Amino acid sequence: MSRAEREHIMEEEKSRAPIVLLVGAVAALLLIGVFYLIGRLTPAPAKTVEQPLPMGPAEQAYVPQIQFLEPKVARAANFLNQEVTFVFGTVLNNGPHPIRQIEVTLEFHDPFNQVVLRDKQRLFGPNAVPLAPHDRRDFQLGYETLPVQWNQGYPTMTITGLQLQ
Repeated sequence: MSRAEREHIMEEEKSRAPIVLLVGAVAALLLIGVFYLIGRLTPAPAKTVEQPLPMGPAEQAYVPQIQFLEPKVARAANFLNQEVTFVFGTVLNNGPHPIRQIEVTLEFHDPFNQVVLRDKQRLFGPNAVPLAPHDRRDFQLGYETLPVQWNQGYPTMTITGLQLQ
């Protein structure tokens, strides 16, 4: 191959370089545009806002039929070696009606018995088997962070919502 032929081939390659670069840039922009449109057109996941459980006269009258037994608090390390606090217990249904859900408010106190954290939790989910009359069920609630002022005692639990079957 002569020197002139080699120079001619190199010039052709140099003249194609901007075209290849332009085609690559257009393809990248098209991909970005497609991902943007997909993100805009895809509906956002529905945020499930839990409605508070009822606490009318019937539920308030039933509350004395519910007892919390065997209260315990324990600390353990999770897989990231972070301390997690667990609140354990057993709920007993002494009444004649099955319970679908129980919502409780937990209050953690400091050494002076002042509330340092108030938290609302459900003891079992909406798809759980109802707690039958005169039956009991264990529960466990986990907390990754609790105020340093907490007195390490079992929190006060108050039933703030109840769904009977």
